[in-house]
Amino acid sequence: MSDSKNVGAAARPAGQAEDVVDLEAEFKASHIQEVLDKLDRELIGLKPIKTRIREIAALLLVDRLRKQFALTSETPTLHMSFTGNPGTGKTTVAMRMGEILKRLGYVREGHLVTVTRDDLVGQYIGHTAPKTKEVIKKAMGGVLFIDEAYYLYKPENERDYGAESIEILLQVMENNRDDLVVILAGYKDKMDRFFQSNPGMRSRIAHHLDFPDYSADELMAIARLMLASQNYRFSPNGEKAFAEYIPLRMKLGHFANARSIRNALDRARLRQANRLFAGKSRKLTRLDLITLEPDDILVSRVFKEGQPDGEAS
Repeated sequence: MSDSKNVGAAARPAGQAEDVVDLEAEFKASHIQEVLDKLDRELIGLKPIKTRIREIAALLLVDRLRKQFALTSETPTLHMSFTGNPGTGKTTVAMRMGEILKRLGYVREGHLVTVTRDDLVGQYIGHTAPKTKEVIKKAMGGVLFIDEAYYLYKPENERDYGAESIEILLQVMENNRDDLVVILAGYKDKMDRFFQSNPGMRSRIAHHLDFPDYSADELMAIARLMLASQNYRFSPNGEKAFAEYIPLRMKLGHFANARSIRNALDRARLRQANRLFAGKSRKLTRLDLITLEPDDILVSRVFKEGQPDGEAS
């Protein structure tokens, strides 16, 4: 007989029916569905990622139910790697993951602390350890999201202090996994090389999630969602113009998925404001103020010169 069965048998008198837990009731009480629904509203597409988040949430919920029967096991390793191009929703998913972890009692606060190498690695001897420990202190009880994590490791520079930060992170990831989840993020090829060079880090990462690029149709849906959240809309011809803009912009350099769409809409709003200000009429309707027209989009350098409008990647 297994240890888990012995525990269950010892917990109840002979002949007494086995206790049960209501999985559906526990799920509703955790309010996890609210977080999953929020993720669906915030992010278009990403079905494989959302499915994986639901699977992790199910694992944690079942683990919590097991504890009610004294079915002891180690705290699940929840450190993660998020790979993919910029603007694919990695930070948003990390934020919602923190909420799920808090609602299930795996971390105290569920907050998200986002950092890069500059926040962790010092410039001289004795500078890195206090920087890294201060960041960890802020993140404890929540999620530490390290963007472009591969820059922590620079083997070509003998005087680089990134290895010291990695060593501290490894210790914390092992010893404090019941109150801190570390998510490493970056381009897939660079993250693969990082893990090959740091087997200790790879062994501590339980979940590898690869975020796909958005399709043109998904980016159009994202644009509508972004505009609606700011009380804007496309005119029918404005929407047609933006639908033409998206595939052209996708082919150019420094394309950053939803981030590039947001930047393009910001510029369209700027052009709309200037168009309204330069117009003959000073009497504007609500529709005038919320509508983006083709002229607000077609003047982009993407159409005129086959060049992006100077956005940062």
